[in-house]
Amino acid sequence: MLGSTIINHRQHVGLQKLSGLAGITHSFLGPNKKYKFIQDEVSGESALVFSCFGIFENLQLTCAVGQLVYETIQAQQKVYHTGSGCLLFLAGAWSRAALEFLQSGISVADIISAMSEGMDICLDVCRKCSVSTDGLGVEKPTVEASQASGHLQGTTKVGHKTLHGCGQRKIKLSRHFYEARSENASPVPQPHQQRPDIKHIAEGLSHGCVDAMNLVVEASRIQSKSNPQDIRCSMFDVTKVVTCVLPGLPEDQACVLPGCIVLVSAEQALVAHHLKEQHLKVALINGDLAETYRHLGFKKPTGIQCVSDQSDCSSSSKDEEWMEKIVTLLLNLQVNLILVSGLVSEKVIQRCCEHRMLVVEKVKASVLRAFANATGAVPVTYAMQWSKHCVGSGAKVAIWRDLSSHERKPSISVNISTVANSELVTVILTSCVQSKLQAVEEQFWACAYRLHHTLKDKVLLPGAGVTEMLCIHQLQRQATQHVKHHRAANHYRAAVLHLMADGLIDYISTVMVNTGRVSKVRARTAVSQQLQDCNTCRGVDAKFSQLFLEGEQEDSDAPAVKIYDNLSVKQEAWRKALDLVFLVLQTDAEVITGVDQQTDAAQEHLMLL
Repeated sequence: MLGSTIINHRQHVGLQKLSGLAGITHSFLGPNKKYKFIQDEVSGESALVFSCFGIFENLQLTCAVGQLVYETIQAQQKVYHTGSGCLLFLAGAWSRAALEFLQSGISVADIISAMSEGMDICLDVCRKCSVSTDGLGVEKPTVEASQASGHLQGTTKVGHKTLHGCGQRKIKLSRHFYEARSENASPVPQPHQQRPDIKHIAEGLSHGCVDAMNLVVEASRIQSKSNPQDIRCSMFDVTKVVTCVLPGLPEDQACVLPGCIVLVSAEQALVAHHLKEQHLKVALINGDLAETYRHLGFKKPTGIQCVSDQSDCSSSSKDEEWMEKIVTLLLNLQVNLILVSGLVSEKVIQRCCEHRMLVVEKVKASVLRAFANATGAVPVTYAMQWSKHCVGSGAKVAIWRDLSSHERKPSISVNISTVANSELVTVILTSCVQSKLQAVEEQFWACAYRLHHTLKDKVLLPGAGVTEMLCIHQLQRQATQHVKHHRAANHYRAAVLHLMADGLIDYISTVMVNTGRVSKVRARTAVSQQLQDCNTCRGVDAKFSQLFLEGEQEDSDAPAVKIYDNLSVKQEAWRKALDLVFLVLQTDAEVITGVDQQTDAAQEHLMLL
């Protein structure tokens, strides 16, 4: 159900624009993503993008729907770093479905009610087909897709509510999207559970980014090694992972190291060389290390100019005076290492280097917290707040590698760590093609957050289209039941559920096409065949195979990797997709000017914005 992206201004323009924007990102779905260049028509500059989020970061969005789409996928990216392509695709598919419902005369309220019911069905399927991570890869999973299909046969709906007790999903329309907490996401822990096989789980979650996921597994291994006394179930703390991007080196030189690797100038490297093998005193600042810095509550208004009849004291002398005070304070506190979350001017760095103090800027907030916990240092907002009670001890630095030969300017990497174990890990990402580095970094973080959220949820979903197929099967089944039992009252519900299922079918077939092994026609045929086969089965015999893997084993004797999806990522992407459709749908219907919608004559000339 691809539909047209031509804007008809006598229809719901917002839904049409949403559908058109969604079409941009189809090639980013699935394991075999394609790179795209975006070029600025005015300046001629271009950017290489690898993801749905990357495209929208580089687009100049001029319409309200475009801004709304960007805010939505930005919220998804901030929490999960993956799932934006799925979100936008389904938003486009379901917006076309909503537009079709409107043209059929179904009211906005009825569309929202029926589509919400469809989402409840899908979320219920996800809960029932989820697989516990405990012991996964060690012993057979307790819930397979085939069993899940059998369990789903017994789920029935009465009106707006499900008999399993969760009730209809409550819709809260907002321009801002928040992370939803998944009820029943984690199964009740059982006694004597085995630890999950992280390597096996990660393999199933790699989704085509094998090299990136191998780096994630290594980072997890180093974290576990640094804290062997932790007897909890295996976890992966993504907040204690940092990336260091090194251009000019081949991609096979990517690696993972304990500690925090940062790039410094030759002058800073000399200081680091002098401080190596010493237990350093460390000071932390949460913000910019500058005299003019004020935290968010004290930002001066912009655009205001002070006029005086007296000659103004030069700002440089004021900066010099402040800098001397700070350097004197640090020397008195015997500080050797300063970590700053914000920016530091070149002058301040140079002055500190003269006194053999190493300053590192743009340090992640989570890294500051890790150093605070390991050294006893207290982060401050302003440099003048430093005192002996704020200074920590037990930090150390070491030169890791001289990269000057690969860069135009001198660049040396330094490893900053602590004597106590802090679980800090740095992933070195490399590429000879500089424009590709951002894509390499995006791939890594997508894999890292997939593993992080899976171990946090303690459940997985069957991947490669299996979960979607179960949802499609259940949506179609519920639609058929509606036709049989509620022909007069709920005639529109069956159509709504069928079109929501069509959106998922379109999603699966598009991902299959993107693998490069099947055509669109063959992909849809494979989906239809599986659905027909499932309808002929009864109980636990109904089973869906992993569609994306079809034909993959033709040229290989190696066993197929079982693919998994992340529960919270998928659920939140689906929720956000539908909420985005509802928000645009409701805005289209309500934002009108000087027209009474109740009259038939007005309807003919009504233009909804």
